[in-house]
Amino acid sequence: MTTLYLFDIDGTLLHAQGSGRGAFDAVMLERHGVADASRGIRYGGKTDPAIVDEIFQARLGRAATPAERDAFLDAYIPRLRALLAEQKVEVLPGVVEALTFLQSKARLGVATGNIRAGAQVKLEAAGLAHWFELGGYGCDSHLRPELVAAAIRKAGPCDEVIVVGDTIHDISAARACGATVCAVATGADSPEALAHADFVFKTLEELPAWHAERSTTRSRP
Repeated sequence: MTTLYLFDIDGTLLHAQGSGRGAFDAVMLERHGVADASRGIRYGGKTDPAIVDEIFQARLGRAATPAERDAFLDAYIPRLRALLAEQKVEVLPGVVEALTFLQSKARLGVATGNIRAGAQVKLEAAGLAHWFELGGYGCDSHLRPELVAAAIRKAGPCDEVIVVGDTIHDISAARACGATVCAVATGADSPEALAHADFVFKTLEELPAWHAERSTTRSRP
């Protein structure tokens, strides 16, 4: 049986210590003269292109053009890299252990609202990039269900897809794609908000035992 795990990044695998938000704010100030542009905007579970549009709408009263959005995100990457180097990245509890456990038992990918370049920069800063063979990204679609679907298509035939994330948006996207969804309460949303996931973990330290028990149960005649 081939299982594909798709992990969200921010709040699920790592905390970037506000580097993404800081990089967005820096670009908005430099390119459009707007300071503290992210004030009041929630990032959790959203895609980078959608966040750019939300910031433009909130601060400039209009949507970004496709050219403005692309230029914004191009400028964002070097600022993100610099802030990650300065502020460091926190790898969340149980992440390395869970990935080590799963590497011989499942295929591993990401399903993240980050554009691909941003995802790579964050995963590299955390020392996690080598675990993942594929992904669905904010540059595949600004809609989260579509980027999850993109990751599934890239993987090819699988018997089961398990999405792991920290927000209600991860749950709804997984449901839209017919995937099993595990929520982890290390990010933006509370355990109560995540309760409608198939399974809820306090941290990813719980994932190996869950996977092992589930595999044993499913293999019984």
